[in-house]
Amino acid sequence: MSQVLHTPPSTPAATDVDLAALAARHGLTVSGARPSLPEYVRQLWARRHFITAFATAKLTAQYSQAKLGQVWQVMTPLLNAAVYYFIFGVLLHTKKGVPDYIPFLVTGVFIWTFTQSSILTGTRAISGNLGLVRALHFPRAALPISFCLQQLQQLLFSMAALVVILLCFGVPVSASWVLAIPALVLQFCFNAGFAMIMARMGAKTPDIAQLMPFVLRTWMYVSGVMWNIDKLTGQHSGLPSWVNPVLKAQPAAVYIDLMRYALIDSFHARQLPPHVWLLAAGWALVLGVGGFIYFWKAEETYGRG
Repeated sequence: MSQVLHTPPSTPAATDVDLAALAARHGLTVSGARPSLPEYVRQLWARRHFITAFATAKLTAQYSQAKLGQVWQVMTPLLNAAVYYFIFGVLLHTKKGVPDYIPFLVTGVFIWTFTQSSILTGTRAISGNLGLVRALHFPRAALPISFCLQQLQQLLFSMAALVVILLCFGVPVSASWVLAIPALVLQFCFNAGFAMIMARMGAKTPDIAQLMPFVLRTWMYVSGVMWNIDKLTGQHSGLPSWVNPVLKAQPAAVYIDLMRYALIDSFHARQLPPHVWLLAAGWALVLGVGGFIYFWKAEETYGRG
């Protein structure tokens, strides 16, 4: 009587292990899986040309329907500064005791707008581009970073107008203007990190984008955009003594202070405390690196649901 040999059927678990080993041997990974942090940085760097082109395209398209076109890139912050000058400088008399108040105000408005716009556009970076996120495979951090780069390009257009304003009001060209470059680099790192934090939060809860304008407006009023924080929190203000150092140490005020020193205050021989640069670097490092890691940890979730 012949024997029939029976091969034991492979179990699903064994099959899965074999397939996983086969995939690993040939370098295959799970679709949509989050890469390691070094690999994620490498992928992002490989797409640096896309990030730059995307930012430039967005900036060009921003005012494409307006008759004046790209002129609005300069006119918008200038008009905002004019409104703030009338309300705060003229009606509320905050310009008293502030030398070169118009350059002081315009510098504050431009630098604040850079941070404000980076955060607002970053909040919608994922939720507002779901079609792109779902259709193409790329590191999603490219989106909030490209929006921050777009706002930096916008600021550079505005800075050309700011230079004209400084010269018209008697502020001469100075070697300290070079300090504007590291100040903007640090601010960009801070803005990008903050934008990535808000992009992850906005991807999960889109309603945050409706709340952020109110939060940012409050932040603007305590950042010394329209007035000198020292005069706002002086002895006759009735505020506790700890309010002044807290307001001056928060990031928006730090970056505005750095730019005012580089462009205006050095002309008046004002000495900038060295800890301001340390604060600027610290905020850029904490928010830049922390925001990037926070965003990366949810990489595989963007575009789902």
